[in-house]
Amino acid sequence: MRIRKKVAWQAPVKPGRFLALEAFIKAAEAQSWTEAEVQFVIDEVVEAKDDTEALEILQDYSQR
Repeated sequence: MRIRKKVAWQAPVKPGRFLALEAFIKAAEAQSWTEAEVQFVIDEVVEAKDDTEALEILQDYSQR
């Protein structure tokens, strides 16, 4: 599954994939993403090898 949607959100100042993921999820849900779309991003972020890779994944789904 490939999601082409983008989310407008503000990444938290504190580092870490899980804080960023929490903020991303709230924004995605507020912007009417489906549960399946949100879960797909969650899975990608959790499976990332480190925080840097996880944050890159979240940036890929973010409006620039």
